[in-house]
Amino acid sequence: MKEFVGYITKCLVDHPDQVKINEISGSHTLIIELSVEKSDVGKIIGKKGKTINAIRTLLMSVASRNGIRVNLEIIEDEKEGTEEKKAD
Repeated sequence: MKEFVGYITKCLVDHPDQVKINEISGSHTLIIELSVEKSDVGKIIGKKGKTINAIRTLLMSVASRNGIRVNLEIIEDEKEGTEEKKAD
């Protein structure tokens, strides 16, 4: 699953080297955390969330064949948020 999400995501962004994917496995659920360059977040989400929803649909289709549930989350960089708070 990790490779599948990585392939799709790296084809969409301008900075494929900044794509980071983390898998968290449960008994019947798999959580995939996706982190990309801040400037590429809009490309992953798409207009009205259509791109990320399409990726999630493909991912759920692949996961259902394997009998598991999957959840894809976009992780925003926390370091930038903490720096902004310190500046205030």
